[in-house]
Amino acid sequence: MTISILYFAKLAELLGRDEEKLELASSLTVAELKALLGERGEQWQKALNDSGTRCAVNQEIAQADTAITAGAEVAFFPPVTGG
Repeated sequence: MTISILYFAKLAELLGRDEEKLELASSLTVAELKALLGERGEQWQKALNDSGTRCAVNQEIAQADTAITAGAEVAFFPPVTGG
């Protein structure tokens, strides 16, 4: 299954990308996705597990146990975004 991941503001700068497609074997939760992405290194762990980092799945604020299924759009963003 494929999901789209978007990174906004400071997170995009820290992680060096603003979006990506990720191929997964099965559905997972937000917490499991953060752990999977955290395997990329310390910078990823810090950015995604910062207490201020928020997550949305299909444009709805998500919790750690929110399910991510095929075709989902997942967004990670700092607590305040804007331009």
